[in-house]
Amino acid sequence: MSEAIATATSTEMQNNFGKYLHIVMNGGEVIVTRNGKEVGRFIPRRAAVSYLTDSLTGILSENADLDLAREERLKAKYESAD
Repeated sequence: MSEAIATATSTEMQNNFGKYLHIVMNGGEVIVTRNGKEVGRFIPRRAAVSYLTDSLTGILSENADLDLAREERLKAKYESAD
C-alpha cells in the first residue's frame, strides 16, 4: 500500500475522480483545495474510523450516563444565567 498524499483542486478532483479514488483505495490521501484553500480531505475509510475513535478517546467512559450528563450541562447553563 502506498501512503501517498496528493493535492487537487476541486475541478481536478471532479475531472479526474478515478485517479484520486485509486490513490485513496491504495491507502493514500487527497487534499482538496478551492481558490488555494483546503476545503476537505478524501481519505480511506479505515483512517476516518481511526480519526473518530481517537477524537472520542477519554471523552466517554464505559459507564457514561448520557442523560445525566445532559441534565447536568443544562442545569449549569441555566443556573449560571440567573
